[in-house]
Amino acid sequence: MLKRLRDILSVPGDRVGKARRVSAAIRETGGYRWVGIYDVSEDEIGVVAWSGPSAPAHPRFPVGQGLCGASVKSKETIAVGDVSSDPRYLPTLETTRSEVVVPVLDRTSGRVVGLVDVESDLPDAFSAEDRRCLEECAALLAPLWSAGRA
Repeated sequence: MLKRLRDILSVPGDRVGKARRVSAAIRETGGYRWVGIYDVSEDEIGVVAWSGPSAPAHPRFPVGQGLCGASVKSKETIAVGDVSSDPRYLPTLETTRSEVVVPVLDRTSGRVVGLVDVESDLPDAFSAEDRRCLEECAALLAPLWSAGRA
């Protein structure tokens, strides 16, 4: 997966187009049901690109909401094996059972500038290896934000 992302990111092109290809590559390579790439501003989280059966129910939402908001606040990966038992969960796709959200950190400031959000319709779908790999993916994506917002 990481080689594929490096290849996508090395080719000239616009940021949103790269984010679309990256979300599709993560989804296909990892065998995930849904993958989203999000921008994070001071006040809002907004989808840049996604790959999966449908668009997110909340393409934009306040930065303090959901598992995404929890990841921004903590600057850490949030993995939930059963979203129905987590009060932070912001329902997006009706059949989501588990979710992992990985922050993309600005390499200079350490601020969360983006998120990689991966969802599954299976409980406890994400292993420690999935998490590690997704964290490496998020680190590779940081330069997309230094190129400017979509």
